[in-house]
Amino acid sequence: MKRTIPLLLLVACAIPARGADELYQRAFDPVEEFSRLDSRRNEKAPQLDPKRIINASNSFLKEREPEMTAEEYALYEKVMTMLGTNPAFAIRLLEAMMKEENPSPAFEFILGNAYYSAGEVEKSEKHYRSAVERFPTFLRAWNNLGVLYYTTDRYAEAIPCFSKSVVLGDKDPTTFGLLGYSLEKQGNIVAAEMAYMQALAGAPGNVDWQEGLLRIYILGRQFGRAEPLVKSLIKAQPRENRFWLAYGNILLSENRKVEAMAVMETAVNLGIAGAEDMVLLGDLYAEQKLVPEALAIYERVFGPDQELGERKLLHYGQVLLAGNRLDATEQVVSVLGRTRLSASGQIAAQQLRAELLAAREDWAGARAVVETLLKQAPMDGRALILLGRTYTAEEDWPRAQLAFEAAYRVPAATYRASLELANIELKNRRFERSVEYLEKALSIRKTDGVEDYLARVRTLAEKGNESAL
Repeated sequence: MKRTIPLLLLVACAIPARGADELYQRAFDPVEEFSRLDSRRNEKAPQLDPKRIINASNSFLKEREPEMTAEEYALYEKVMTMLGTNPAFAIRLLEAMMKEENPSPAFEFILGNAYYSAGEVEKSEKHYRSAVERFPTFLRAWNNLGVLYYTTDRYAEAIPCFSKSVVLGDKDPTTFGLLGYSLEKQGNIVAAEMAYMQALAGAPGNVDWQEGLLRIYILGRQFGRAEPLVKSLIKAQPRENRFWLAYGNILLSENRKVEAMAVMETAVNLGIAGAEDMVLLGDLYAEQKLVPEALAIYERVFGPDQELGERKLLHYGQVLLAGNRLDATEQVVSVLGRTRLSASGQIAAQQLRAELLAAREDWAGARAVVETLLKQAPMDGRALILLGRTYTAEEDWPRAQLAFEAAYRVPAATYRASLELANIELKNRRFERSVEYLEKALSIRKTDGVEDYLARVRTLAEKGNESAL
């Protein structure tokens, strides 16, 4: 009695049957999320008014700072008021003084201030450097040199200047804060933490130093210490959405998902949530299988970020379809149908609709949608694969083969088309052709299932008859 050859349908050909909850088990990493804090505020360092620091140099500290000569002091009194209103003229007066005699370190400091006020950074640096080299305990010259480096993003050079200033007795919280930020930028996290704490001891309400310390805690995964700090930042700046996002991710890192949802819902309700915040909340809803809530959030993302909202909705629909949640997928298709999509989004939405119809075994309906789609995008590999599947379901093998052969010529669809064609060739007992298609599939992606399938088909090809099974 003849035995028929079984049609070995490959699991690899099908959409992986994973549920939405599995695909949305995202690895929430607050370190990664919070590392974007600076980028979300345009990578700006904590702001300060360097002219306020420089222009505060109205007197000199006895025993730690040099003194000017009588002539220098007389000129200094004249130009001090000019530095803020007419720095160019003040510089000309100071330069005239320098031509007549070698200036003291104190006078070079004043000249450095003048050049800084005029925006001539290189000349300012030269005179500050000369001042501290000639008078190493010149506290404010070290501080102002640090400010110059800080405001020109030369953090490695700013660190020793601020450190020297602290050693010489500077207790100003701003100095500690600027030192902390410079150390952080250079990766010296331990020292940066200590500097930020010193800054906050003198200025506990300073948001910049609080945020710096928060970054340090999160980078060190000290989430227990980070939580009260981020709460304080939210209280101080409740309209700053990046702090809400950071708080949500800290809670997620501790698997406190319900609390994280509450935090993100609050941000959304306050009207300050950005696209990333809403996507995070939408993903949490999706993971909890709250389909209407997730859809409502993803739909809202279309406002602040059209591309992101479109992408999330389409992906969510695929996740639901993969989990065989067809009614929920229908809701996504409905939302997409009333949403203004990009050209590529329209094609993807039609594809999702066709796949939903196929999942419901409405082969004629799925084929009608796919044929319309192929008129717009004749080389859409996914559409060609789905077209072949509709013919396969109806056992129209010639048309199925034509569709899969067309998909085979599309690089993105070659893998799946190879597997589908291998199945058809096996059914038609053309073992050598089936082997060729399986080898092609394995050249693109190696899987144990396909390798095992190939070994079995090769056995059939070598035996050359159907009794091999």
